[in-house]
Amino acid sequence: MSAPQRSPASVRQRGGAAAPGHGLRLRPMTAADLDAVIEIEHAAYGFPWTRGNFVDSLAAGHRGELLVHANGSVIGYCLAMRGVDEMHLLNLTVAPRHQRQGHACRLLDALERHCRALGIGRIWLEVRMSNAGARRLYLRRGFVETGLRRGYYPAGAAGREDALVMQLELPAGRSDAPSDALDR
Repeated sequence: MSAPQRSPASVRQRGGAAAPGHGLRLRPMTAADLDAVIEIEHAAYGFPWTRGNFVDSLAAGHRGELLVHANGSVIGYCLAMRGVDEMHLLNLTVAPRHQRQGHACRLLDALERHCRALGIGRIWLEVRMSNAGARRLYLRRGFVETGLRRGYYPAGAAGREDALVMQLELPAGRSDAPSDALDR
C-alpha cells in the first residue's frame, strides 16, 4: 500500500507529480463522492464494497474522509466507525495508480489525529491474510496482530479468506503529524 515514509521534499511521484502532501487535501466524504469512490474501490479490489455499503456507512454517521488532489480527483479514502473508546477502521483504499506513495499513511495520520482529539485510545481493523502490502504498512505503523477471523472475506472459487485482526494503541497526547486533519 505505501512505501516507507521519506521526506516529502526528497520524493517525486510517478509521472512527475508532486511529493505526498503537495497539492493534496483531506475532506469529508459525502454521497456526492460515491461515483469516484466506487471507481477506485472496483479498481483496487476483486471483491469491492458495494455502493450500498458506502451509503449505509455514511448514513450511520461513520467518519468518511477523502484524500483529494488539487484538480479535484480522489486519490484515496477511509471510513471508520466510532465505538465507545475505540475506532474501527472499516475501509482504507488508495487508487492503484497512486499506491506506494505515502497516501495511505496520510489517511492513517488524519485518523489517528482525529482519534486523539476525541480521546480514543485504540484503532481496530481487519485485513485480508493475502494482502501482504497492507499488513506490512499496518505493522510499520505500530499495529499489532491480535486475532484471526476465519472465513471473513469472500474469495471467489476459493470460498472465503481469513482476516487478520490488528489493533493500534494510541498513546495519550498530541500527534506529531502535520495538522491537516478535518475538525468535525
